[in-house]
Amino acid sequence: MSNKSIGLSDDLQEYLLDVSLRESDVMRRLRVETMSHPQADMQIAPEQAQFFQLLLQLMDARRTIEVGVFTGYSALAVAEVLPEDGRITALDISEEYTAVARRYWEEAGVADKIDLRIAPAQESLAHLLETENLAASYDFAFIDADKSNYPIYYEHCLRLVRPGGLIALDNTFRDGRVAQPDIEEESVQVVHDLNKAIHSDDRVDISMLPLADGVTLARKR
Repeated sequence: MSNKSIGLSDDLQEYLLDVSLRESDVMRRLRVETMSHPQADMQIAPEQAQFFQLLLQLMDARRTIEVGVFTGYSALAVAEVLPEDGRITALDISEEYTAVARRYWEEAGVADKIDLRIAPAQESLAHLLETENLAASYDFAFIDADKSNYPIYYEHCLRLVRPGGLIALDNTFRDGRVAQPDIEEESVQVVHDLNKAIHSDDRVDISMLPLADGVTLARKR
């Protein structure tokens, strides 16, 4: 999708980063390296990563889960602000992409905070719930993986986060295509339907933000 906030001109994006972004050197270098990746648009925007850092600090979060890791920029951002005993459960299917992530996590000294699991996310989420009995034990969940399975990931994460915990779903605008009257792409339709379902979900309090490619925040009641 987009690694900058949708609707911002290039000039305003540069201004935002110039006067707002506080990014560690290792985060900056990971972001720059990933910009040359063929799938660079899978990386979240830097202002989005910083926003998550602030949210987690406000929540005093200690345990988080990430569905979709890519080259590890968002997990690195989270790990940097977690306390020493904080932990991230990071789920992905790509050894290739996450090899970049591991390299930067080690360099930043946060690798011991990140439990990377390489397997289909649906399987890993079910394992956390059914085998490890970790329901209601996470403070924060970030969903940024294959869109066709977003509804499944959302339901699993809703069980995994504690009451008062937060789920963040990325790409809920799908480059603005969710607002088109005739949606042809299946993954866009899935996200559109999930957006509507979350809107009427009385298990959560919600806010959809025009940040990056659309970020929906769902706080478990």
